[in-house]
Amino acid sequence: FRAMAEGSTGVRRLGATVLDLAYVACGRLDSFCGVGLKPWDLAAGSLMVLEAGGLVADFDGEQGWMDSGNVLAASPK
Repeated sequence: FRAMAEGSTGVRRLGATVLDLAYVACGRLDSFCGVGLKPWDLAAGSLMVLEAGGLVADFDGEQGWMDSGNVLAASPK
């Protein structure tokens, strides 16, 4: 996270996972990183990202993010 934060223009946390993911889905944010989140925090927001053509994965690039609660979401770019 430190390397990512230092290499970016800024890091922002809005306080609601679904809002962060909705902003990724509509292009207001480039990406989202969450650790230890609950399924109810991820369900709606991750669906918005996926339906918008974005990518959602766990830290290994796999689809275990709903079980682990560790998630990365971003546009395909």
